[in-house]
Amino acid sequence: MSAAAPGSPDSSRPAHRLDPDGENVEELGAAFVRGDETAIAEAYRRWSALVHTVALRSLGSVTDAEDVTQQVFVEAWRSRERFDPDKSRLPAWILGITRHVVADTHEKRARDRRLRDKSVAGAQELPVPSVDTRVVDQVLVADELDRLGDPQRTILRLAFYDDLTHDQIAHRLDLPLGTVKSHVRRSLARLRTRWEVDGAVR
Repeated sequence: MSAAAPGSPDSSRPAHRLDPDGENVEELGAAFVRGDETAIAEAYRRWSALVHTVALRSLGSVTDAEDVTQQVFVEAWRSRERFDPDKSRLPAWILGITRHVVADTHEKRARDRRLRDKSVAGAQELPVPSVDTRVVDQVLVADELDRLGDPQRTILRLAFYDDLTHDQIAHRLDLPLGTVKSHVRRSLARLRTRWEVDGAVR
């Protein structure tokens, strides 16, 4: 049998196909389960835009989509021990969490509308619905936190390491709740930009 001509396909070897989820997904999933912070950073780099797009299409609000994206990766990191890389790929598992968080957001919207309708009808004085404050956790690289100035750095550390809510942080630091939320949102955006520009995430 004559040898295949140079450059011609070799039918004895399977054709290599590019993985739509990117390279080394299985290795990334294993590192994620082990609690490797670089793994959550890489997962965020690869799939945060996809999560944001899914949330935006369903919710129709950029702000809500940003909140959902943050909540999804926080929830994924917190529950990483439940992820089984032998049964599911990391991006599919993250999208499963996305569907749950989006559904919860729709449910909260409906609940808030019902409360507003009752208030307008004058049936009774209703308390303001509590806001889900699960915005940040240990999803950022520690040395990136050190590059932030105060009070942003202190606020994020209280959220990451002490697992405090926005209300608790505001009380501890004697800051308005709106100020705490603004610092969290701006700091996360700044850290994400640093990942992309400074090469903290590759």
